[in-house]
Amino acid sequence: MLKPKTIVSVTNDLATDQRVDKICNTLTELGHDVILIGRYFKDSKFIYRNYETKRFQLWFNKGPLFYANYNIRLLIFLLYTKPNVLWCNDLDTLPANYLYSKIKKLKLIFDSHEYFTEVPELINNPFSRNFWKFLERLMVPNLKHVLTVSQSIVNLFEKEYNIKVSLLRNVPSLKKQTAKVETIKVEGKKIIIYQGSINVNRGIEQMIEAMQHLNNYVLYIAGTGDISQEIESLITKLNLQDKVKLLGRIPLEKLHGYTQQADLGLSLEEDAGLNYRFALPNKLFDYIQAEIPVLVSNLPEMKNLVTQHQLGEIIENHNPKHIATKIEAMLSDKEQLKIWKKNAKKAALELNWEKEKHVISDLFD
Repeated sequence: MLKPKTIVSVTNDLATDQRVDKICNTLTELGHDVILIGRYFKDSKFIYRNYETKRFQLWFNKGPLFYANYNIRLLIFLLYTKPNVLWCNDLDTLPANYLYSKIKKLKLIFDSHEYFTEVPELINNPFSRNFWKFLERLMVPNLKHVLTVSQSIVNLFEKEYNIKVSLLRNVPSLKKQTAKVETIKVEGKKIIIYQGSINVNRGIEQMIEAMQHLNNYVLYIAGTGDISQEIESLITKLNLQDKVKLLGRIPLEKLHGYTQQADLGLSLEEDAGLNYRFALPNKLFDYIQAEIPVLVSNLPEMKNLVTQHQLGEIIENHNPKHIATKIEAMLSDKEQLKIWKKNAKKAALELNWEKEKHVISDLFD
Protein backbone atom coordinates (compact mmCIF):
# COMPACT_ATOMS: atom_id res chain seq x y z
CA MET A 1 0.00 0.00 0.00
CA LEU A 2 1.35 3.39 -1.00
CA LYS A 3 1.99 5.92 1.76
CA PRO A 4 -0.07 9.09 1.57
CA LYS A 5 2.15 12.00 0.56
CA THR A 6 1.52 14.80 3.04
CA ILE A 7 2.77 18.35 2.60
CA VAL A 8 3.10 20.35 5.83
CA SER A 9 3.65 24.07 5.30
CA VAL A 10 4.78 26.89 7.59
CA THR A 11 6.40 30.30 6.96
CA ASN A 12 9.30 30.03 9.44
CA ASP A 13 12.72 28.44 8.84
CA LEU A 14 11.77 25.15 10.63
CA ALA A 15 14.74 25.09 13.02
CA THR A 16 12.90 25.96 16.24
CA ASP A 17 9.25 25.07 15.54
CA GLN A 18 8.49 22.39 18.12
CA ARG A 19 4.80 22.01 17.28
CA VAL A 20 5.38 21.38 13.59
CA ASP A 21 8.21 18.93 14.30
CA LYS A 22 5.99 16.88 16.63
CA ILE A 23 3.17 16.88 14.08
CA CYS A 24 5.47 15.71 11.27
CA ASN A 25 6.87 12.91 13.43
CA THR A 26 3.36 11.83 14.38
CA LEU A 27 2.25 11.80 10.74
CA THR A 28 5.33 9.72 9.91
CA GLU A 29 4.37 7.26 12.65
CA LEU A 30 0.89 7.04 11.09
CA GLY A 31 2.47 5.97 7.78
CA HIS A 32 2.59 9.28 5.92
CA ASP A 33 5.39 10.31 3.58
CA VAL A 34 5.93 13.82 4.97
CA ILE A 35 7.52 16.86 3.32
CA LEU A 36 7.79 19.93 5.56
CA ILE A 37 7.97 23.28 3.75
CA GLY A 38 9.42 26.43 5.30
CA ARG A 39 11.60 29.30 4.18
CA TYR A 40 15.31 30.03 4.17
CA PHE A 41 16.99 32.88 6.05
CA LYS A 42 20.56 34.07 5.63
CA ASP A 43 21.35 32.74 9.11
CA SER A 44 19.42 29.46 8.72
CA LYS A 45 21.43 26.48 9.89
CA PHE A 46 21.40 22.89 8.68
CA ILE A 47 18.70 20.77 10.29
CA TYR A 48 18.23 17.02 10.35
CA ARG A 49 14.75 15.57 10.68
CA ASN A 50 13.18 12.12 10.34
CA TYR A 51 11.22 13.39 7.35
CA GLU A 52 11.98 15.44 4.26
CA THR A 53 12.31 19.22 4.61
CA LYS A 54 12.48 22.02 2.08
CA ARG A 55 13.06 25.74 2.59
CA PHE A 56 12.00 28.20 -0.09
CA GLN A 57 14.46 30.95 -0.98
CA LEU A 58 12.20 33.94 -1.52
CA TRP A 59 12.65 37.35 -3.12
CA PHE A 60 10.97 39.12 -0.20
CA ASN A 61 11.26 38.46 3.54
CA LYS A 62 8.46 40.54 5.07
CA GLY A 63 5.25 42.37 4.31
CA PRO A 64 2.57 41.66 1.69
CA LEU A 65 5.09 40.78 -1.03
CA PHE A 66 6.59 38.08 1.20
CA TYR A 67 3.22 36.41 1.80
CA ALA A 68 2.34 36.59 -1.88
CA ASN A 69 5.79 35.26 -2.85
CA TYR A 70 5.53 32.37 -0.38
CA ASN A 71 2.03 31.28 -1.38
CA ILE A 72 2.80 31.42 -5.11
CA ARG A 73 5.92 29.27 -4.55
CA LEU A 74 3.92 26.89 -2.38
CA LEU A 75 1.15 26.52 -4.95
CA ILE A 76 3.69 25.76 -7.69
CA PHE A 77 5.35 23.20 -5.41
CA LEU A 78 2.02 21.53 -4.67
CA LEU A 79 1.21 21.33 -8.37
CA TYR A 80 4.59 19.72 -8.99
CA THR A 81 4.63 17.23 -6.08
CA LYS A 82 0.95 16.20 -6.21
CA PRO A 83 0.32 15.46 -2.51
CA ASN A 84 -2.59 13.47 -1.09
CA VAL A 85 -2.98 15.43 2.17
CA LEU A 86 -2.31 19.08 3.06
CA TRP A 87 -1.43 20.24 6.58
CA CYS A 88 -1.53 24.02 6.71
CA ASN A 89 -0.02 25.89 9.67
CA ASP A 90 -1.57 29.29 10.34
CA LEU A 91 -3.55 31.65 8.16
CA ASP A 92 -0.51 32.91 6.24
CA THR A 93 -0.04 29.50 4.52
CA LEU A 94 -3.74 28.86 3.93
CA PRO A 95 -4.36 30.60 0.56
CA ALA A 96 -2.20 28.23 -1.54
CA ASN A 97 -3.31 25.15 0.41
CA TYR A 98 -6.98 26.10 0.22
CA LEU A 99 -6.87 26.77 -3.53
CA TYR A 100 -5.02 23.52 -4.28
CA SER A 101 -7.33 21.48 -2.04
CA LYS A 102 -10.35 22.83 -3.90
CA ILE A 103 -8.82 22.15 -7.30
CA LYS A 104 -7.80 18.58 -6.43
CA LYS A 105 -10.51 17.87 -3.79
CA LEU A 106 -7.93 16.88 -1.17
CA LYS A 107 -8.05 16.61 2.60
CA LEU A 108 -6.89 19.88 4.16
CA ILE A 109 -6.08 20.31 7.86
CA PHE A 110 -5.86 23.89 9.08
CA ASP A 111 -3.72 24.12 12.23
CA SER A 112 -4.02 27.61 13.71
CA HIS A 113 -1.10 28.20 16.11
CA GLU A 114 -2.59 31.51 17.17
CA TYR A 115 -5.58 33.77 16.62
CA PHE A 116 -3.83 35.29 13.63
CA THR A 117 -5.99 38.34 13.00
CA GLU A 118 -5.46 39.50 16.60
CA VAL A 119 -1.65 39.37 16.72
CA PRO A 120 -0.16 42.72 17.86
CA GLU A 121 1.48 43.33 14.47
CA LEU A 122 -1.96 43.39 12.81
CA ILE A 123 -3.94 45.13 15.53
CA ASN A 124 -1.91 48.28 14.91
CA ASN A 125 -2.28 47.99 11.13
CA PRO A 126 -6.02 48.12 10.28
CA PHE A 127 -5.52 47.70 6.52
CA SER A 128 -3.48 44.49 6.88
CA ARG A 129 -5.75 43.19 9.62
CA ASN A 130 -8.86 43.73 7.48
CA PHE A 131 -7.19 41.97 4.55
CA TRP A 132 -6.32 38.87 6.61
CA LYS A 133 -9.76 38.89 8.23
CA PHE A 134 -11.30 38.94 4.76
CA LEU A 135 -9.24 35.88 3.79
CA GLU A 136 -10.13 34.13 7.05
CA ARG A 137 -13.86 34.72 6.52
CA LEU A 138 -13.57 33.58 2.91
CA MET A 139 -11.86 30.25 3.68
CA VAL A 140 -12.25 29.09 7.28
CA PRO A 141 -16.06 28.54 7.24
CA ASN A 142 -15.54 26.01 4.43
CA LEU A 143 -12.94 23.91 6.28
CA LYS A 144 -13.78 20.51 7.75
CA HIS A 145 -10.62 19.94 9.81
CA VAL A 146 -9.54 22.83 12.03
CA LEU A 147 -7.19 22.64 15.04
CA THR A 148 -5.94 25.29 17.44
CA VAL A 149 -3.91 25.71 20.61
CA SER A 150 -6.26 26.77 23.43
CA GLN A 151 -9.89 26.19 24.38
CA SER A 152 -10.61 29.92 24.30
CA ILE A 153 -9.50 30.15 20.66
CA VAL A 154 -11.50 26.99 19.88
CA ASN A 155 -14.55 28.79 21.26
CA LEU A 156 -13.85 31.93 19.20
CA PHE A 157 -13.62 30.02 15.90
CA GLU A 158 -16.67 27.88 16.63
CA LYS A 159 -18.80 30.88 17.59
CA GLU A 160 -17.72 33.05 14.65
CA TYR A 161 -17.82 30.45 11.87
CA ASN A 162 -20.16 27.76 13.19
CA ILE A 163 -17.62 25.01 12.54
CA LYS A 164 -16.18 22.19 14.61
CA VAL A 165 -12.68 22.96 15.95
CA SER A 166 -10.39 20.53 17.81
CA LEU A 167 -7.96 21.41 20.58
CA LEU A 168 -4.31 20.44 20.02
CA ARG A 169 -2.17 22.02 22.72
CA ASN A 170 1.53 22.87 22.42
CA VAL A 171 2.64 20.20 24.86
CA PRO A 172 6.13 18.67 24.56
CA SER A 173 7.01 15.02 24.19
CA LEU A 174 8.14 12.94 27.15
CA LYS A 175 10.82 11.57 24.84
CA LYS A 176 13.16 14.53 24.70
CA GLN A 177 15.36 15.39 21.76
CA THR A 178 18.53 16.05 23.71
CA ALA A 179 21.99 17.28 22.88
CA LYS A 180 24.78 18.31 25.22
CA VAL A 181 24.79 22.01 26.04
CA GLU A 182 27.17 24.22 27.98
CA THR A 183 26.27 25.13 31.54
CA ILE A 184 24.47 28.43 32.10
CA LYS A 185 24.73 28.14 35.86
CA VAL A 186 26.54 30.96 37.64
CA GLU A 187 27.90 30.28 41.10
CA GLY A 188 25.88 32.01 43.82
CA LYS A 189 23.15 33.20 41.43
CA LYS A 190 19.62 32.10 40.57
CA ILE A 191 18.83 31.44 36.91
CA ILE A 192 15.68 32.80 35.23
CA ILE A 193 14.77 31.85 31.67
CA TYR A 194 12.50 33.15 28.94
CA GLN A 195 12.26 31.06 25.80
CA GLY A 196 10.36 32.02 22.67
CA SER A 197 10.10 34.74 20.08
CA ILE A 198 11.44 38.21 20.89
CA ASN A 199 8.42 40.12 19.67
CA VAL A 200 6.29 43.03 20.85
CA ASN A 201 4.00 42.70 23.86
CA ARG A 202 5.70 39.57 25.21
CA GLY A 203 6.69 41.37 28.42
CA ILE A 204 10.38 41.05 27.57
CA GLU A 205 11.19 44.73 28.16
CA GLN A 206 9.60 44.54 31.62
CA MET A 207 11.54 41.35 32.44
CA ILE A 208 14.77 43.15 31.63
CA GLU A 209 13.82 46.28 33.57
CA ALA A 210 12.91 44.08 36.54
CA MET A 211 16.52 42.83 36.63
CA GLN A 212 17.57 46.31 37.80
CA HIS A 213 15.88 45.49 41.11
CA LEU A 214 17.32 42.00 41.54
CA ASN A 215 20.75 41.05 42.85
CA ASN A 216 22.33 37.62 42.39
CA TYR A 217 20.01 36.68 39.52
CA VAL A 218 20.72 36.10 35.82
CA LEU A 219 18.05 36.21 33.12
CA TYR A 220 18.63 34.16 29.96
CA ILE A 221 16.58 34.91 26.85
CA ALA A 222 16.47 32.03 24.36
CA GLY A 223 15.11 33.11 20.99
CA THR A 224 15.13 35.80 18.32
CA GLY A 225 12.46 37.99 16.76
CA ASP A 226 11.30 41.29 15.34
CA ILE A 227 12.58 43.38 18.26
CA SER A 228 15.85 41.56 18.96
CA GLN A 229 17.91 44.68 18.22
CA GLU A 230 15.74 46.85 20.46
CA ILE A 231 16.15 44.34 23.29
CA GLU A 232 19.95 44.34 22.85
CA SER A 233 19.91 48.14 22.97
CA LEU A 234 17.79 48.14 26.13
CA ILE A 235 20.19 45.77 27.89
CA THR A 236 23.10 48.04 26.95
CA LYS A 237 21.23 51.21 27.90
CA LEU A 238 20.45 49.85 31.38
CA ASN A 239 23.97 48.42 31.73
CA LEU A 240 22.61 44.94 32.44
CA GLN A 241 25.03 42.88 30.34
CA ASP A 242 26.05 40.88 33.42
CA LYS A 243 22.46 40.21 34.44
CA VAL A 244 20.75 39.55 31.09
CA LYS A 245 22.18 37.13 28.52
CA LEU A 246 20.87 36.52 25.00
CA LEU A 247 21.22 32.91 23.89
CA GLY A 248 19.89 33.51 20.37
CA ARG A 249 17.96 30.92 18.38
CA ILE A 250 18.34 27.53 20.05
CA PRO A 251 17.88 24.28 18.06
CA LEU A 252 15.08 22.01 19.31
CA GLU A 253 17.45 19.31 20.50
CA LYS A 254 19.32 21.76 22.77
CA LEU A 255 16.47 23.80 24.23
CA HIS A 256 15.50 21.42 27.04
CA GLY A 257 19.13 21.23 28.16
CA TYR A 258 19.16 24.97 28.81
CA THR A 259 15.68 25.17 30.33
CA GLN A 260 16.21 22.48 32.94
CA GLN A 261 19.20 24.42 34.33
CA ALA A 262 16.93 27.34 35.26
CA ASP A 263 15.29 28.01 38.62
CA LEU A 264 12.28 29.84 37.15
CA GLY A 265 10.54 30.19 33.78
CA LEU A 266 8.78 33.37 32.62
CA SER A 267 5.77 33.83 30.32
CA LEU A 268 4.66 37.45 30.73
CA GLU A 269 2.64 38.23 27.60
CA GLU A 270 0.66 41.47 27.72
CA ASP A 271 -3.09 41.68 27.13
CA ALA A 272 -2.60 43.07 23.61
CA GLY A 273 -5.45 41.60 21.59
CA LEU A 274 -7.28 38.30 21.77
CA ASN A 275 -4.31 36.29 20.48
CA TYR A 276 -2.17 37.02 23.55
CA ARG A 277 -5.15 37.10 25.92
CA PHE A 278 -6.01 33.51 25.06
CA ALA A 279 -2.46 32.25 24.50
CA LEU A 280 -1.22 28.96 25.92
CA PRO A 281 2.43 29.08 24.79
CA ASN A 282 4.91 26.27 24.06
CA LYS A 283 7.30 27.64 26.62
CA LEU A 284 4.89 27.20 29.50
CA PHE A 285 4.64 23.46 28.84
CA ASP A 286 8.40 23.28 28.27
CA TYR A 287 8.98 24.77 31.72
CA ILE A 288 6.66 22.14 33.19
CA GLN A 289 8.57 19.33 31.46
CA ALA A 290 11.83 20.80 32.79
CA GLU A 291 10.21 20.71 36.27
CA ILE A 292 10.81 24.36 37.06
CA PRO A 293 8.24 26.75 38.60
CA VAL A 294 6.68 29.44 36.43
CA LEU A 295 5.69 33.09 36.71
CA VAL A 296 2.97 34.03 34.23
CA SER A 297 0.69 36.89 33.23
CA ASN A 298 -2.81 37.27 34.63
CA LEU A 299 -4.39 36.01 31.39
CA PRO A 300 -7.13 33.36 31.45
CA GLU A 301 -5.57 30.32 29.75
CA MET A 302 -2.16 30.60 31.44
CA LYS A 303 -3.67 31.52 34.79
CA ASN A 304 -6.06 28.55 34.69
CA LEU A 305 -3.26 26.09 33.90
CA VAL A 306 -0.93 27.39 36.61
CA THR A 307 -3.72 27.54 39.20
CA GLN A 308 -5.15 24.12 38.33
CA HIS A 309 -1.82 22.33 38.69
CA GLN A 310 -0.28 24.69 41.32
CA LEU A 311 2.84 25.37 39.25
CA GLY A 312 3.89 28.86 40.35
CA GLU A 313 2.65 32.42 40.62
CA ILE A 314 0.72 34.99 38.58
CA ILE A 315 1.65 38.67 38.29
CA GLU A 316 -0.98 41.33 38.94
CA ASN A 317 0.57 43.85 36.53
CA HIS A 318 3.63 44.41 34.35
CA ASN A 319 5.37 46.95 36.57
CA PRO A 320 9.07 45.89 36.65
CA LYS A 321 9.32 46.39 40.42
CA HIS A 322 6.26 44.18 40.93
CA ILE A 323 7.78 41.49 38.69
CA ALA A 324 11.07 41.68 40.60
CA THR A 325 9.26 41.36 43.94
CA LYS A 326 7.39 38.27 42.70
CA ILE A 327 10.58 36.63 41.44
CA GLU A 328 12.47 37.29 44.67
CA ALA A 329 9.61 35.99 46.82
CA MET A 330 9.25 32.82 44.74
CA LEU A 331 12.93 31.92 44.66
CA SER A 332 13.44 32.69 48.36
CA ASP A 333 10.80 30.19 49.53
CA LYS A 334 12.66 26.87 49.49
CA GLU A 335 9.74 24.78 50.76
CA GLN A 336 7.33 26.20 48.22
CA LEU A 337 9.86 25.63 45.44
CA LYS A 338 9.92 21.92 46.34
CA ILE A 339 6.12 21.79 46.10
CA TRP A 340 6.07 23.55 42.73
CA LYS A 341 8.73 21.20 41.35
CA LYS A 342 6.80 18.17 42.61
CA ASN A 343 3.60 19.49 41.01
CA ALA A 344 5.41 20.15 37.72
CA LYS A 345 6.70 16.58 37.66
CA LYS A 346 3.15 15.31 38.18
CA ALA A 347 1.68 17.68 35.56
CA ALA A 348 4.31 16.63 33.01
CA LEU A 349 2.87 13.10 33.06
CA GLU A 350 -0.51 14.51 32.03
CA LEU A 351 0.46 17.39 29.75
CA ASN A 352 2.55 15.67 27.08
CA TRP A 353 2.48 14.90 23.38
CA GLU A 354 2.12 11.15 23.91
CA LYS A 355 -1.38 11.85 25.31
CA GLU A 356 -2.20 14.78 23.04
CA LYS A 357 -1.33 13.31 19.63
CA HIS A 358 -4.46 11.15 19.49
CA VAL A 359 -6.12 14.30 18.10
CA ILE A 360 -4.06 13.80 14.92
CA SER A 361 -4.72 10.07 14.58
CA ASP A 362 -8.44 10.76 15.05
CA LEU A 363 -8.35 12.95 11.92
CA PHE A 364 -7.32 9.97 9.82
CA ASP A 365 -9.44 7.26 11.47
